[in-house]
Amino acid sequence: MRTFRHVGIPTSEKKEGAGYNEGLGVWITDLDSSPNKIEFLKFEDSTCLPELIRNTAHITYQVPCLATALEGANVIFGPYVCDEHLTIAFVEEEGIAIELMEIK
Repeated sequence: MRTFRHVGIPTSEKKEGAGYNEGLGVWITDLDSSPNKIEFLKFEDSTCLPELIRNTAHITYQVPCLATALEGANVIFGPYVCDEHLTIAFVEEEGIAIELMEIK
């Protein structure tokens, strides 16, 4: 079962308070400080993330088991271990990127 977490929106400018994820090459705002659950992303030229993620808004869902959620999916990035508590992957569905996250 998927649980809605947030919407990610690419931007050309670094937003105030954004933190840098060096592994992904992206500046990310804190979605928990957004009443609308919006995460703004400013990508560096060196980012490893695919064009679909860099140029199109994405929807993020939390899943109980990322491996199960990825079975048969059109995976475009990941799985990527962010830290000991969070692993993410992006799939393409309906022409947009969908981020799936497993939180331990």
